[in-house]
Amino acid sequence: MVKETTLSSRAFDLLLIVVLVGIALLCVMPLWYTLAVSLSDNAAASSGRVSFWPVGFNFKSYQEIMGDGKFFNSFWISIQRVVLGSSLNFVIILLLGYPLSKSSKDLPYRNVFMWILVFTMLFNGGLIPWYQTVKSLGLINNIWALVLGNSVPVFSVILVINYFRNLPKELEEAALVDGAGPWYMLVKLFIPLSVPVLATVTLFSIVYHWNEFFNGLVLMSNADHYPLQTYIQQLVVIVDANTMTAEQIQKMSELSNQTLNAAKIFIAMLPVLVIYPFLQRFFIHGITLGSVKE
Repeated sequence: MVKETTLSSRAFDLLLIVVLVGIALLCVMPLWYTLAVSLSDNAAASSGRVSFWPVGFNFKSYQEIMGDGKFFNSFWISIQRVVLGSSLNFVIILLLGYPLSKSSKDLPYRNVFMWILVFTMLFNGGLIPWYQTVKSLGLINNIWALVLGNSVPVFSVILVINYFRNLPKELEEAALVDGAGPWYMLVKLFIPLSVPVLATVTLFSIVYHWNEFFNGLVLMSNADHYPLQTYIQQLVVIVDANTMTAEQIQKMSELSNQTLNAAKIFIAMLPVLVIYPFLQRFFIHGITLGSVKE
């Protein structure tokens, strides 16, 4: 392929670069602004004087969060939730996606199962029945209450189903001729060939379990069982002159809900920002080949 080097093509390339740089800046600017606010002092943040550089640079908001042992406890709970939840999602997605990728001839009532899955995407039993079900199972204040509620991510299952259906049928036929069974084909054939879509749905699971806070708020009656997002959502700066020493009042007056919330947001998004670059190269490929086509 010969690349054009005319003036118009160069101008278009320059325009494209400018547009892409502008989009990248638009994505980075909110993150940078959040960091700047979190590193600013109370007066500057409250008066709106912070733009893209910290005013009254300090780490007091981070010290306040990090100095609380409950923060690390909630951080550990979120790590457990992500590991357990993502692992369970991965297994269920595979065990649903592989058989449902077959035709109705190979899997009787396959369409019935698909309609059941799609129905759950459109309707749910409601908040109160959901809570009563979790309570009746004895899962209140239990890590499994945070994990089992989204153990079947239907959208991810559909992505995997369509990705499996796009794989060459000849590979499966050749494996059948060699005497391979369903489990062998799933582990040795389908999983190695489906790394892009599996990395994509794993990223979905990690982001969901890390960012979700409502379940922790409803299903955990004790703050000691809060995941990280629920914990930091509950943090507020309260100055009570009747119960605090002069030193504590001075320390808390240097903080504000605005700077503290900015620190919360920045800390909460760091793990995802660290993980995403390693899975990003699979993301577009997995979404494209696993898109819904039925």
